[in-house]
Amino acid sequence: MHRYGEPPAGRWAAPGRVNLIGEHTDYNDGFVLPFALPLRTVVAAAPQDDGRWTVGSELSDCPVEFGADEVAAPGRVTGWGAYVAGVVWALRDAGHHVPGARLAIASDVPLGSGLSSSAALEAAVLAALVDLGGVDLPAERRPRLAQRAENTYVGAPTGIMDQAAVIRCRAGHALFLDCRTEAVEHVPFDLAAAGLAVLVVDSRAPHRHADGEYASRRASCEQAAELLGVAALRDVPAAGLDEALARLDGDEIRRRVRHVVTEDQRVLDTVELLRAGRIRDIGPLLTASHASMRDDFEITVPEIDTAVEAALAAGAYGARMTGGGFGGCVLALVDADRSDAVADAVTTAYAGRGFHAPNFHLAAPAPATHRLP
Repeated sequence: MHRYGEPPAGRWAAPGRVNLIGEHTDYNDGFVLPFALPLRTVVAAAPQDDGRWTVGSELSDCPVEFGADEVAAPGRVTGWGAYVAGVVWALRDAGHHVPGARLAIASDVPLGSGLSSSAALEAAVLAALVDLGGVDLPAERRPRLAQRAENTYVGAPTGIMDQAAVIRCRAGHALFLDCRTEAVEHVPFDLAAAGLAVLVVDSRAPHRHADGEYASRRASCEQAAELLGVAALRDVPAAGLDEALARLDGDEIRRRVRHVVTEDQRVLDTVELLRAGRIRDIGPLLTASHASMRDDFEITVPEIDTAVEAALAAGAYGARMTGGGFGGCVLALVDADRSDAVADAVTTAYAGRGFHAPNFHLAAPAPATHRLP
């Protein structure tokens, strides 16, 4: 913690995540299949005796400082510091003692790219404060607490997937998560053994009305569930989709429901293929997921659609947007020795459309949040 002139008591790392498939299903009590990325946020921390919290980030010249009074109610700490204050608030609200601390944050998870930089920050801060305070908080209970920090304190209506992924994923596996029961299965996802790679394309598209549109999609889903008399859209079976759609008035709400119900089924189908070691065969499911997000949920933008189309034309087995939408990233399942060629094809397509050049990452399932040696 050189910015504070003293060594830290420890360092904690939390990864970004990419969602292989299962978009906007989490807040519908459905199924998702993320995996953790090698990209990560690292928090160095040490106790602070005055009972306050001082937070510095390499992305900001101005540290954020707050005490118990400022963190007592949502809205008192704003900006990026709200994610840290939200974790302190959620821990205290759950009855845990949270010691004052100095924290220094560094990250290579791109901001605003749909790779869950906010959940990585929350998880790393949570791990640091839990260890510093000797808090008894098992890993399986941490995602809900981190989610509450983001939902209630920050005010972002996210589901449980991001926090569960960065806290509970395992290297070499995708995390099959039931967002209702929080049951997990670590599904083998050994890309290297299959001669494959997941190419992540950071579209660099500016997020267009993402917050309001995300909230609007969630409200539509909740309205549809109420009209259909179910607790959540997860309870509409794929076999009963047509019957459910016939009970709804309006094309837009029908399309929203169709996306969620079919996306849940695509997650289940993908898991079955991965259990059988048939990684290449998930490609069409990825592409179908993208078409559903584009046409039924209407959350893609031209840069995203261009990246998907170019990757498929260059030989990707499947490609889809990943994340909440209206910008962010695309993932493409490719032969490992074709990743550069696919990236070049996407870059060329972007240039032809006059878009800013995209950035690329190769994604392999990495470890979840942990304390560094």
